[in-house]
Amino acid sequence: MTAPRLSISTPESPPVAADCVVIGAGIVGVSAAYWLARAGQKVVLLEKGAVGAEQSSRNWGWCRQQNRDARELPLSTHSLKLWEEMGADIGDSLGFSRCGLLYLSNDEAEIEGWAKWGRFARGVGVDTRMLGTTEAAARGAATGQRWKGGVWSPTDGIADPARAAPLIAKAVMKHGGHVVQNCAARGLELAAGKVAGVITEKGVVRTKSVVMAGGAWAASFLHQVNIAFPQAAARSSMLSVGPGAAGLPDALHTAPVSVTRRADGGYGLAVSGMAHVDPTPGALLGMRHFLPMFARRWRVLRPGGLQAWSAGFETRRRWAMDQPTPMERVRILDPHPSGRQINLTLTRARALLPALRDVPVTAIWAGYIDSTPDGVPVIDADIGIPGLVLAAGLSGHGFGIGPGVGHLVADMVLGREPITETRQYRLSRFSRSQWGKVSDF
Repeated sequence: MTAPRLSISTPESPPVAADCVVIGAGIVGVSAAYWLARAGQKVVLLEKGAVGAEQSSRNWGWCRQQNRDARELPLSTHSLKLWEEMGADIGDSLGFSRCGLLYLSNDEAEIEGWAKWGRFARGVGVDTRMLGTTEAAARGAATGQRWKGGVWSPTDGIADPARAAPLIAKAVMKHGGHVVQNCAARGLELAAGKVAGVITEKGVVRTKSVVMAGGAWAASFLHQVNIAFPQAAARSSMLSVGPGAAGLPDALHTAPVSVTRRADGGYGLAVSGMAHVDPTPGALLGMRHFLPMFARRWRVLRPGGLQAWSAGFETRRRWAMDQPTPMERVRILDPHPSGRQINLTLTRARALLPALRDVPVTAIWAGYIDSTPDGVPVIDADIGIPGLVLAAGLSGHGFGIGPGVGHLVADMVLGREPITETRQYRLSRFSRSQWGKVSDF
């Protein structure tokens, strides 16, 4: 059993030329291609495996402003509006709903942290409401427990990880773009130091503009053109249960477990932040960048195994452009979930929400969350090669802000006014120390 995902049909080969080539058809790549196609660009979206098959279908589905790092908050607010705009254009909601997100806690320090964030967020127009004991108990009635407090964010919501990226990819084609699955981008062709084309396993696509939105594969691809991108991935495991549990919140977070309604009426279950770190060449070589991250989050990170090493997505070796690459050997990252973490998650969920006790498990899966040293993405058009834009390192926050990241990428490619400030997303920030700058959420 693995994460459910909608499959779509696409052409088998790319065209020989394009205005822009987007590499990677996760939520960021499909969104970037969508906004470029809507702007009239002849865009080609390349996916080595299947659209949305990696982390974009393996996440919770939350689309939130609540508890966002200040550097991401404006992009989060824009993204909520863009989910609605894209859904209206596509003719499908993408499972997006402003159902509200509920946070409950019995930890006074955690509650105070939420209150501190809320004081900041309300100052910039975010609707976030602290809950006292009585209100928390009422909204968390499905738990049958009393709570010291919580947060209710009524304008935040969820979307459908199983369908969102594939349906947006179909919209790219509706707007005249090309989407090609099972077609790995092996590298770049350069002319006078600028982008001139993308070398794929099915030929070269001539272009002067490329977007690297390859998720966990981005750093190894950029290594081929001598661009250093500090990136590490953590393996997170979760599961889903079927329909049948009545009276549960659509999206609930507690420290022991978080629960999210899925489009089929079932629920996704996960433990926030809990993940395994599988060693890889990239992670070991970039360890110095990630020391602040590990220092902040060591309590929820566990040592992993050799799955990631053998998958090769964080390799630092050079590959030949006329031979199969690691991306063709492993089309889709589908790591084995941690049985121990799955059992713990299910046990906690059924203890928290009695309505789940008799509902069967429908799927279990794991995914690799690619992160930057500070937990904030890189979205940058000035990384060393003119014509190359990087949008990766979404650090577990990417699904909800995917539409906004895609729009911001399109702004950069087209040279138009960006929808939000971009300075905080520059790759060059990692040339300086990151101590004390790690995202809190």
